[in-house]
Amino acid sequence: MHQPTGIPPRATDATGATGAPGATTRLSTSRTLPLQTHDLGTFDDLVDLVSAGGVVVLSGAGLSTESGIPDYRGPDGTRRVEPMTYGEFAGSSGARRRYWARSYIGWQRFNAASPNEGHRVVTDLQRAGYVGPVITQNVDGLHQAAGATDVVELHGSLERAVCLTCGEYTSRIGLHERMTEANPGFMARFAEAATSVGSQWGEQVRPDGDIVLADALVESFHAPRCLVCGNDTVKPDVVFFGESVPKALVERCFGLVEAAGAVLVLGSSLSVMSGYRFVRRAHQRAVPVAIVTRSATRADAEATIRLHAPLGQTLTELRDALGH
Repeated sequence: MHQPTGIPPRATDATGATGAPGATTRLSTSRTLPLQTHDLGTFDDLVDLVSAGGVVVLSGAGLSTESGIPDYRGPDGTRRVEPMTYGEFAGSSGARRRYWARSYIGWQRFNAASPNEGHRVVTDLQRAGYVGPVITQNVDGLHQAAGATDVVELHGSLERAVCLTCGEYTSRIGLHERMTEANPGFMARFAEAATSVGSQWGEQVRPDGDIVLADALVESFHAPRCLVCGNDTVKPDVVFFGESVPKALVERCFGLVEAAGAVLVLGSSLSVMSGYRFVRRAHQRAVPVAIVTRSATRADAEATIRLHAPLGQTLTELRDALGH
């Protein structure tokens, strides 16, 4: 496969899929879920499970929706929007410019988000000794902002960016400042286009900080270049769809799940194998799994407890029931 200039080739696994060296299953983009509506077990069962301690939390985009960051999926697991894939991003300078122009706008809203009550409850339960490590599929850093420790960022973090050519890392804040300098007046031009894109500001900001943006604005944007090698191959330090989670990180999470007293899934449809595999491993090792999220999930049949409920309210009630 032809690789764009300046971007090193990706390793290939046994199935022929491309990914990072030593990587495992790639993220896919869409899966339709059954419209499951029946609970399994009760809230009191959830309290009993968590009260025993040793809980590993697996969180998804649904935990951050109450912070104003919409998730990708509808109730049936189908994507409302398709994110840019790794292949698209790596494939052309035009695609990278489109990503960074849109992300430049969306990240400002994304970066202003604050932890919600769900994040704070997870932190409180961790400090009280009920919850141990937190495995998050989110890239927003809100668990850490709420004070949680031992957080494993399965898909990376938007706080950093990395050059695909030379491997240089940089902070996203610093990168944003550089993009601001390189694109004077861009925010003003965005404001002028409010009639066509401004109404989408709130509803179209995505879990990766992206946003819908008019083509004319994209074409006027100067994408960032690496300060070390000068290439335009700077990428947010997150796992794109079509990219792989590093094998060592996956194995670390498997170890956490196998050693857990229970796994508590919060706000994830588990539609992609990236998160679902940990529920499967827990099920195989007879580790109880509790899932709390409004929509159906891919792992509903493997859950010990399954509650379709709002996360902030449910977690607050859980903390209260545990006396914290």
